[in-house]
Amino acid sequence: MRPSEVLERNREIIRAIVARRQVFNPRVYGSVLYGSDRVDSDLDILVDPSPTTSLFTLGGLQGDLEEALGIPVDVKVPGDFPPDIRARVVAEAAAI
Repeated sequence: MRPSEVLERNREIIRAIVARRQVFNPRVYGSVLYGSDRVDSDLDILVDPSPTTSLFTLGGLQGDLEEALGIPVDVKVPGDFPPDIRARVVAEAAAI
């Protein structure tokens, strides 16, 4: 199953997992956003961190999402992107 299909069927689950990890504003970017995802694509999720968010938080979030969805997930925060592309990714990302 393509990640875009998994996303459409599991938006509430994704939002609940993100909230449980105390990060905010889950959005999709990358191939799923552009409709070019394939069965072997991952689901790219952008979140806004809280002041207490750590790498352990994000790693746990990724693991929780992969376990619940059954597909590879890549979790990023805006600061993970180089400044020259950050504004574009954040502006184009679509709410989950």
